[in-house]
Amino acid sequence: MRALIQRVKEGAVYIEGKEVGKIGKGFVLLLGVGQSDTIEDLDYLVDKVVNLRVFPDEEGKMNLSLLDVGGEVLVVSQFTLYADCRKGRRPSFTDAAPPEKGKEMYELFINKLRDRGVRVETGEFGAMMLVKIYNDGPVTIMLDSEDRRRPRGG
Repeated sequence: MRALIQRVKEGAVYIEGKEVGKIGKGFVLLLGVGQSDTIEDLDYLVDKVVNLRVFPDEEGKMNLSLLDVGGEVLVVSQFTLYADCRKGRRPSFTDAAPPEKGKEMYELFINKLRDRGVRVETGEFGAMMLVKIYNDGPVTIMLDSEDRRRPRGG
């Protein structure tokens, strides 16, 4: 499971010109679900998202989490995070989960964020959307649940 998070001052999502979700301070989170993703992958990402310390403290250092600042999350489904561009010029999306699994995991992810006390807004799974992102910093971070299986370098 992959999440591209952007720390924002605000964010919104529109479908056919109509605003369907809007947040203030927090994260716009683009969520991709892979073929082999499990509930453990989902739980790992939820924990990372709510506890990632990327908000500034009183000294301007990134020491505070989404929970610490009472931040909100705008979750947008994004199967293209699983694009494989190694061959040719057209991306392959065979590593992305099929729509049924993708939607189920997307909805579970949203519910688990809400269970942690986070205000969550969403786009619409599978819809063509316009996402307005007012990136703060800018701070953009890619999270991949596969990372929990890899040895830490360095």
